[in-house]
Amino acid sequence: MTFDLASSLAERRAAGRHLLVPYITGGYPGWQEAIRACAANGADAIEIGVPFSDPVMDGPVIQRASQAALDAGATPQSVIEEVPHLDVDVPLAVMTYYNLVHHDGPTRFAQRLAAVGVTGCILPDLPLEESGEWCDAADAAGVATVMLAAPTADDDRLSRVVARARGFVYSVGLLGVTGERASLAATATELASRLRPLTELPVLVGVGVSNAEQAAQACAVADGVIQGASMMRRMMESGPDAVGDYVAEVRAAIDTVS
Repeated sequence: MTFDLASSLAERRAAGRHLLVPYITGGYPGWQEAIRACAANGADAIEIGVPFSDPVMDGPVIQRASQAALDAGATPQSVIEEVPHLDVDVPLAVMTYYNLVHHDGPTRFAQRLAAVGVTGCILPDLPLEESGEWCDAADAAGVATVMLAAPTADDDRLSRVVARARGFVYSVGLLGVTGERASLAATATELASRLRPLTELPVLVGVGVSNAEQAAQACAVADGVIQGASMMRRMMESGPDAVGDYVAEVRAAIDTVS
């Protein structure tokens, strides 16, 4: 089943729902079961990491997960080709690095994603100023390019980022790599508050949203959250069922936010 990322998320938001997007490293042993567990326990979309050997945005947890996936034989092709077999009823996006897009060429990579039902793509190391070729190819293929907005950006740059964004806007909660933190950074809520008046797309906070309580804090000002390191730590420690339990916990917490 193929979804339109923007309309699917916007529809859920219009129904009064805060959005939850877990991240799962594709190719990590048991990743398919983890994605199904996320969908069954309240995820609104799922971000699949296509493992890369130099994941510059990711901290130690996702670095370890990516390396384990590569050691297990995962390739971009093997992860992407598995997507049609996941059989979940939520949109699926991929997160990876531009080297893999460049290797295929933007048009071919975008078409490969669209062919298997991937509805969005996040490329954290592709600057806005250099994104034109990829974005044009993705638009043509029907793949939403999710743009990242940084807390250091001025208002003019944020306006340009959201104008180019498709699907949703990824509001980066803090400077630095992904990972769990003891508290939600003040920049997470500040940036989401700046972004929401600039766009009709959902604004989701990611990077540093580390537990259910922090997810609820973020949802007090944002449309939803993306959670990666806290998902993959549970996956590596206890397996797919623990991921599903955690998604249900976060879902319950953010559902209490008005």
